[in-house]
Amino acid sequence: MKQFLLLSILSLAIACTSSSDDKAITTDLVASPLTANQSANKVEIPEIEMLETSFDFGEMQQGESVTHDFILKNVGEANLIISAAKGSCGCTVPEWPKAPISQGEEATIKVTFNSAGKSGKQSKTVTLVTNAIPNTKVLTINGNIIIPEK
Repeated sequence: MKQFLLLSILSLAIACTSSSDDKAITTDLVASPLTANQSANKVEIPEIEMLETSFDFGEMQQGESVTHDFILKNVGEANLIISAAKGSCGCTVPEWPKAPISQGEEATIKVTFNSAGKSGKQSKTVTLVTNAIPNTKVLTINGNIIIPEK
């Protein structure tokens, strides 16, 4: 019985220590340009600079539509691409440039808010999805909607 137990332990130890080249763990599949390795080349990425990320419309009458232009600038070292812009509800509609924004160029994100059916204080967002880091940028619009007297 002792011999069987010893033989089993020895077999298990050999099986666990044997290695094969096709099962070796490698980092070759990871090709991230962002790394902690100090010898890596510098990665050129876009960077967003904005004068404002929120705007207050103040008071407005229910049913009015208002628009505000958010200006952004690419202060990075690569073209900025805005792949999507999504309003937090159907009442908030963004328009954004579909073409890449070159280094040093400015672009406008036009946000239109329709207050139909809304009342009181409102806070809505537009989320930009870009190739910058971080890849999302949130713009906020606020306002107070007054119901007109009849």
